[in-house]
Amino acid sequence: MRKLVLLVGMVLVSITLFSGSVSLAGEIIPTLESSSGRFGFYPISNEVSIYKNVDDTGEDRGETLQLVLINSFKLFTTFNFEFTADYNFDYTPGLDRDHYVELSLVKPITKVFSLNVQRVISTFENESINQFGFRLSL
Repeated sequence: MRKLVLLVGMVLVSITLFSGSVSLAGEIIPTLESSSGRFGFYPISNEVSIYKNVDDTGEDRGETLQLVLINSFKLFTTFNFEFTADYNFDYTPGLDRDHYVELSLVKPITKVFSLNVQRVISTFENESINQFGFRLSL
């Protein structure tokens, strides 16, 4: 996972260095695009949420920090990169913390149809899971 984060960081720095424009129009994460239009980074939705967890009987189930990052990038063609993570504290009995992370690379084919490659890493499974599939955007 560190290698993937490093790769994404290197791509963003490269785009910034060779970019013809950087837009900060009220955004925390900037849109970057090369003057040639062949390379770019476009934030779609980047959210951080904090939850207090309570089960149906009213028992305390700890707290959750959730990150949902959905961004589009262009490397000669357009892709979406999605990172979704739930970091739980005192959620699972017997564990101080646990997590569930999804890393997805999505290639839009049409406005409605996309190809999706996803990696799921969690403390709920013994091994990480690779998923390959199709997505319909309704």
